[in-house]
Amino acid sequence: MDLSVVILSAGQGKRMRSELPKVLQLLAGRPLLAHVLDVAKELSPRAIHVVYGHGGDRVREEFANRDVSWVLQAEQLGTAHAVRQAMPSIDPDDLVLMLYGDVPLATAGTLRALVDAAAPGGLVLLTARLSDPTGYGRIIRDGAGEVAAIVEEGDADQEQRRIREINTGLMACQAGTLAGWLDRVDAKNAQREFYLTDVVACAVADGAPVTALTVDAADEVLGINDRRQLAEAERIYRARVSDELLDHGVTLADPHRIDVRGSLSCGRDVFIDINVVFEGEVRLGDGVRVGPNTVIRDCEIGAGSTIHPSCVLESSSIGKGCEVGPFARLRPQAELADTAKVGNFVEIKKSQIGTGSKVNHLTYIGDTTIGERVNVGAGTITCNYDGANKHRTIIGDGAFIGSGVELVAPVEIGAGATIGAGSTISKFAPPGELMLERSKQVVVRGWKRPVKKSE
Repeated sequence: MDLSVVILSAGQGKRMRSELPKVLQLLAGRPLLAHVLDVAKELSPRAIHVVYGHGGDRVREEFANRDVSWVLQAEQLGTAHAVRQAMPSIDPDDLVLMLYGDVPLATAGTLRALVDAAAPGGLVLLTARLSDPTGYGRIIRDGAGEVAAIVEEGDADQEQRRIREINTGLMACQAGTLAGWLDRVDAKNAQREFYLTDVVACAVADGAPVTALTVDAADEVLGINDRRQLAEAERIYRARVSDELLDHGVTLADPHRIDVRGSLSCGRDVFIDINVVFEGEVRLGDGVRVGPNTVIRDCEIGAGSTIHPSCVLESSSIGKGCEVGPFARLRPQAELADTAKVGNFVEIKKSQIGTGSKVNHLTYIGDTTIGERVNVGAGTITCNYDGANKHRTIIGDGAFIGSGVELVAPVEIGAGATIGAGSTISKFAPPGELMLERSKQVVVRGWKRPVKKSE
């Protein structure tokens, strides 16, 4: 059977106390629904149908580039009603896998096992055993131990509420069979809603096989309904990522204090200190060391480079054997060639720093091309913005820029030129020459500082 995935994502999430739709709340820097879409895609389904409702325009806009079929649930009348909206778009011979946009931690392995357990004409559902099952529907079994029904907590009696096996909501069934059961579901319950779980009773009544697959790690089926559960999911996600990194040979100073909000790939012998945040797509080469309290977003860092503490790096490329920081900021399109150095309180933006060049102290470099073996002194700034347009600075190989220099773009510093400290350079500096631009030093004798008037 071909696979069609239905993801229920229409809920408002009132307990989040947020204007943001629940499925757009962030887990590891990405919306909850993004995690579910990613794992669904790993199953190579024929189609993914997302049932949306509350905040639907925002949800669709967030995922405008995703290849999904959007299904509107105009009225939130329950989970069975939501699935029913998607059924006309699904081939009756397809196997339907039901997922939830607020259950983001299920793994592809568990979902494949659920799909593989499905039989034509039958129903397979994923269950879990919890020490505290509060809030979940309970699995009711008959005397032979077979699944007989699912009772939602609001409809359960005291004895049923003591049952620890819960319904996760994830299930699979052939589309044609499911459609028939959905038509028989009514809203005779405490919430006056059409429960998807009632298809279990329909299957039992028809004598259809109902298979319960119990997930090994209950963390996978954690539903996100409030901020506490979202924080718990963050903890679980961080632990998973840390375990993967450790398994791949990465050294983590503290596995509990690393955040990966995207994808992180690491070479051999990488060391990551505490409180480092990775966002977007980050690649670390062999032997890279990242100091504490650093944020790295969409960057590639070459082998043997060191990122010292408290740096912010964004959309930048760093070559082999480089040093950055501490307290450095690389803004988008900063490119460091091999063995370049960027020191403390230096900001680089849309610039190329050549092989072996150094920008070590208290400096701003913007819209600049720096050649090889250049030394840029402390307090230097490139004046790249005239209030309307950005202009470029070019510094040739082997140039030496003294401290406290202002380079007023557009301007070019020739190869091997030396710029004296304290100069403001706005014209071409010839190669190999010393260039100075300083006002005459004046002593005003007898001058007195102003004295504050007494009140």
